[in-house]
Amino acid sequence: MQQLVPNDEIADQAFKHLYQRKVGSALYAAIISRPDIARTSAWLSNFLTNPSPDHMAAVNRCIQYLYGSRYLAILFDGKNTEDKAFKVYTDASFADDQQDRRSTQGYLFTLFGGPIAWKSGKQSTVTTSSTEAELLALSTAAKEAIAAIRLFRDARLELNEDLTIWCDNKQTIRLVSEDMMRIQTALRHVDIHNCWVRQEAKKGQFEVKYLSTTQMPADGLTKSLDRGKFLQFIGQLGLTPIPEIETT
Repeated sequence: MQQLVPNDEIADQAFKHLYQRKVGSALYAAIISRPDIARTSAWLSNFLTNPSPDHMAAVNRCIQYLYGSRYLAILFDGKNTEDKAFKVYTDASFADDQQDRRSTQGYLFTLFGGPIAWKSGKQSTVTTSSTEAELLALSTAAKEAIAAIRLFRDARLELNEDLTIWCDNKQTIRLVSEDMMRIQTALRHVDIHNCWVRQEAKKGQFEVKYLSTTQMPADGLTKSLDRGKFLQFIGQLGLTPIPEIETT
């Protein structure tokens, strides 16, 4: 998707309402069962109050894509052969918003081979390096993953495995795992996130490991991809085409 910018003019109420309805429809699909459009729908949500014709064209393309790929579904077939039942992936795209230079972050949780939780959105603050952006994304994912494991236990699902969070930034991993490493930043909240992640990793709440960008499923939650990489992203998400169910 091309870089969308704020509307220089004022949209009329009918145009605005139609755009909001269309984005709401896309968001519903993105939240329920279509993580492949999570980044797109989150980006389109930035323009709800004053959309332009370019924004309308973009949401129309998103809806057209959804209709054309309406048979893609999350598959849980009981054939998961991965070493861990619960997997967590996190990624960030540094300063990708050209208007305010905030970074986009995303995370993906899979259980028994299928996505169960995902999120894509802009970070609440501007960071000054890719490592800072990745660190904030890791902190968010770690908190949500710990909460998910507590939910599993309440539902009497005992996985009996250590939590691993996969990240594609080696410097961020060193900041978490090495005793003498600490981020040098003037941003106090980033330093606090760094200390919290190091504390929880040292307590054994989780381990952070490296996964290359080409193998990172969360990469598609943080940036636009070309066709080839997007098809790979769909495969990494485990979205599977199902035959059309005929109704009588």
